[in-house]
Amino acid sequence: MRLRFTKMHGLGNDFVVIDATREAVDLTPERVRAIADRHFGVGCDQLLVVEQPTQPGVDFRYRIFNADGGEVEQCGNGARCFVRFVHEKALTDKDEIRVETRSGLIAPRLRPDGLVTVDMGVPRLQPAQIPFVSDSDAVVQPLDVAGETVAITAVSMGNPHAVQVVADVEAAPVQAQGALIESHPRFPARVNAGFMQVMDEGCVRLRVFERGAGETLACGTGACAAVVAGILRGLLVSPVRVETRGGGLEIAWSGPGTPVLMTGPAVTVFEGEMELA
Repeated sequence: MRLRFTKMHGLGNDFVVIDATREAVDLTPERVRAIADRHFGVGCDQLLVVEQPTQPGVDFRYRIFNADGGEVEQCGNGARCFVRFVHEKALTDKDEIRVETRSGLIAPRLRPDGLVTVDMGVPRLQPAQIPFVSDSDAVVQPLDVAGETVAITAVSMGNPHAVQVVADVEAAPVQAQGALIESHPRFPARVNAGFMQVMDEGCVRLRVFERGAGETLACGTGACAAVVAGILRGLLVSPVRVETRGGGLEIAWSGPGTPVLMTGPAVTVFEGEMELA
């Protein structure tokens, strides 16, 4: 099978994007892993598939596959790339589109300055909705990680996140601890592990060990979850600039019951074709 693709990134969080609006694409986990391989394939953190919607009043369906071949619910940086992709491919002329994902509807908007703002929906904070095994809905929860107790805030942005505050994000044990948190038994669907350093009430630095991908240069839903966690803990005031290793995002949130708005860039790198077995 010959596969046409576009390589894109949002702050270094990179994607292979496929247009499946005209013809279905048969993507097995093995094929996803082959595409995502940085030595033998194109190389990416996630693979994004653009499809026709399955419900009325929606412009597109958006599917997301991690580099390990597993399909996931949501991806914030991918959502920004998604809206730029459908514009560049002339699949729509709308500045704001409605997109169905595995976790619900999102509404990305292409701004005149080229940045993309995405309504990421209302964060889910109840443990059962994340999902997170806990008999408490406290904002800060203890989590045992290899015999050490860390304080996390569990948030779902359509996908699960465990956010902890650290003194120095560069010195944080992202690789060692991130992998343990990702597969922690209290997160039955696994989890994205966020490490946030608060610079002041309007700025944080963030690293995220992503479920199924490892540490990435940026994580859009992770940035949203971090700001939600920081505001709930009384550490931050909206809007907040989130500095990742790949660059900055602006996150705005008015509090429980309201949607999170994420604004940042989306860049097309190149296009090509790949032969798949």
